[in-house]
Amino acid sequence: MESPSRARSVLGRRSVLRLFAAVPAAAALTAACSSALDEPDPLLALAAAAKSDAQLAMAIAQSHSELADTANEIATVRSAHANAMQREIDRLAPRDPKDPPSVPEPAPKQAPGSANAAAKALRDALTGAQDAAAKLVPGLPPYRAGLAGSVSASCASLREVLG
Repeated sequence: MESPSRARSVLGRRSVLRLFAAVPAAAALTAACSSALDEPDPLLALAAAAKSDAQLAMAIAQSHSELADTANEIATVRSAHANAMQREIDRLAPRDPKDPPSVPEPAPKQAPGSANAAAKALRDALTGAQDAAAKLVPGLPPYRAGLAGSVSASCASLREVLG
């Protein structure tokens, strides 16, 4: 025979405990979803900087023959960074293929007049990109943190190649 208190209970003690255990997870998921809609994607700024850096490097390669090989390599790598981040941005927030990319093309860049100034401009751009990507890593989900960390490390390597 069942006890009267057990017969009247619609939810058992275990069911109530499971419900309370699920509340924090549901709250966290709800908060994550709502904040993501309100804030711009943190990779947008990194992708825009990568496109800008690639354009600067191409302008330098055309203007300074002594930096052409290195600047072309930097342009290639930074373009790859921009493309990888654009794909990740689009993965999380799919867009119509007819729409323009969420990361616009930067204004045309001109190379600094001297080779030393051009090399310094590239070093400064790579340092800024490395720092910006590294600062984002702790606040990103694992896959995106790996992408940002890879971009940061790549920029540090490119800066070393530049000298």
